[in-house]
Amino acid sequence: MAVKPQFINREISWLAFNERVLNEASDPSVPLLERLKFLGIFSNNRDEFFRVRVASVKRWAALNENIELTDDDPKEVLAHIQRVTIRQQKQYENIYQDLIKDLQKENIFIINEQQLSEAQMKFVEDYFEKRVDPVISPIMLDQVKKFPHLRDKAIYLSAVMTVKPDKKKKEFLQYALIEIPLSLPRFVSLPDDHGKKYIIILDDIVRHNLKSIFSVFKPIKAEAYTFKITRDAELDLDNDISKSFLEKMKKSLKARKRGAPVRFVFDASMPKEMQRYLTKKMNLTSDEDAFIPGGRYHNFRDLMSFPKVGHKNAYYEPLPAQRNINFDKFDSNFDAITKQDILMHYPYQTFNHLIEFLKEAALDPNVKTIRICLYRVAKQSKVINALINASRNGKKVIVVLELQARFDEENNIHWSNVLEDEGVKVFFGFPGLKVHGKICLVSRREPAGTKYYSYVATGNFHEGTAGLYGDFGLFTANPDITSEVHKVFDLFENAIWPNYRFKHLVLSPFYLRNRLVRLINKEINNAKAGKDAYIILKINSLVDKALILKLYQASSAGVKVKLVIRGICSLIPGVKGMSENIEVISIIDRFLEHARCFVFCNENDPLYFISSADWMGRNIDRRIEVTCPIYDNAIKKEIDDVLDIQFSDNVKARKLLPNGEYKVDRNHDMNDIRSQYALYEYYKTKE
Repeated sequence: MAVKPQFINREISWLAFNERVLNEASDPSVPLLERLKFLGIFSNNRDEFFRVRVASVKRWAALNENIELTDDDPKEVLAHIQRVTIRQQKQYENIYQDLIKDLQKENIFIINEQQLSEAQMKFVEDYFEKRVDPVISPIMLDQVKKFPHLRDKAIYLSAVMTVKPDKKKKEFLQYALIEIPLSLPRFVSLPDDHGKKYIIILDDIVRHNLKSIFSVFKPIKAEAYTFKITRDAELDLDNDISKSFLEKMKKSLKARKRGAPVRFVFDASMPKEMQRYLTKKMNLTSDEDAFIPGGRYHNFRDLMSFPKVGHKNAYYEPLPAQRNINFDKFDSNFDAITKQDILMHYPYQTFNHLIEFLKEAALDPNVKTIRICLYRVAKQSKVINALINASRNGKKVIVVLELQARFDEENNIHWSNVLEDEGVKVFFGFPGLKVHGKICLVSRREPAGTKYYSYVATGNFHEGTAGLYGDFGLFTANPDITSEVHKVFDLFENAIWPNYRFKHLVLSPFYLRNRLVRLINKEINNAKAGKDAYIILKINSLVDKALILKLYQASSAGVKVKLVIRGICSLIPGVKGMSENIEVISIIDRFLEHARCFVFCNENDPLYFISSADWMGRNIDRRIEVTCPIYDNAIKKEIDDVLDIQFSDNVKARKLLPNGEYKVDRNHDMNDIRSQYALYEYYKTKE
């Protein structure tokens, strides 16, 4: 008898998540130009997947070791990834072609270089001469001794020219390489024509001008085919103790740019001879799992910035973030937080409340110190500006800045220099651990002595993503919590493991795993004793083997387990004798579900937590994460309302089935409930 699997492979689960994103691009209920954006999100997600996850699986394969958790053969996983990737690529191309047809119905035309009118040709040639030609550097491959280094994230045209210097010589082929400039818009709007809007892709502007680019060779014919490579994004930090951590990061970032290729994506119509030439030069072979044939265009993450050319019904209706009435009742943010704990829920409520809190702290003469942990911040950060202003106003500002925030390292290095130049004390995390906690602490002189105000959140101090990511942020002056937030910052400033016993905050890697196990065990014991027992989790990813097994144990004991998991889920729900009491849904919609909260029945006196941590080994064992209890009854009720609305979603919530598939669980006896829109209305009317 075959043994039933206990876990879904992490990589396969991730591919299923990205397919749910792709499905949004084919959903006719999604506005037309928003569907294009979902294609861009899908493409961007897949690039990062290959840069990080596929690169990791390749390292497992090189070590001849099976993958953790599922014990899968990495070579079999890589083969599976390739099969799914090629299938999804075909699905992607079909959706894109369907969207082009739908755009045409709206008088929006994406055309290529062969479809240009005479007037459009003149525009394209003029645009090329003024904007494109000055920033491209074609490379004649037969004239260079060493094949050029190809950049990750860049798009390349491999050009082939048929050349015949004179009548006496035979025709021959010459190869060249052109990098599509990232500094220019990928989609270029052409002049309107009788109410019709035309868009051309930058690649095709270059294609149209190939003979002009290589005019010195007088080519008889010139063609170009798109390709790109994806490189291993792992950072290798050396152990040279003479170097500062900042120096090591800078060196590793340079090395990342030359990481080993993990994927070669190319136009499937590219001539075989050209494919062989390129793959040989890059030390790839056509039978590798990373060899992915695709369509004419790549790097379609640029679809996320497609020109605003459609009617208003082609986009999501505006949903302006709401003010929180608990702040607006008071002239001072400090008075509001003193009155009661305040929970923010972005993007339904405005991130401006946090900016206003920091700006007031920067100007308030009674504020002495501002401490904050930064993982990701905006390119033009209002948070950073408020901290700089505080420093200029004589406040002591301490920033714990995580340099290893993947793909934001260079941005964080930049801000570390800016902050230090402004007199801010910057700490680069904690030795050996990534700092992923989202906390801020303001100390203020008041008549009764120094008082602390804290902000603990599930998402970053990033006003850009706060308009798109669903996250919780708790403002509190509760001394039980604020005193422990202060202790967390002591850890960073002293760079020592905690010798303080935390009673309220739950920190990983020091306490979180043990606390979660104890909380689950309590539900198991209560269920066995015939008492009510349930666990409700809202997280982004569930991968940790020990905690999954613990949830299986809880299910077998009769504990009702309900999970909202946006992305990776290695747990298999609904299996008799293992997980029949576990329900898993994933919500993919216009906002990115990012908030993390945990609820435990606790004999009908529920315990509530918000957290920066997903249930993954890295978050629980290798990062400093902050999990914060919720003590305010009104906020507990609010979290209950949020979860109830999400579990009632029968439009965008997809239920995970025992076979690993996700399916919208439509209840025809109910009206359609789209949770993100229902939550917007909830906060719009909330008092």
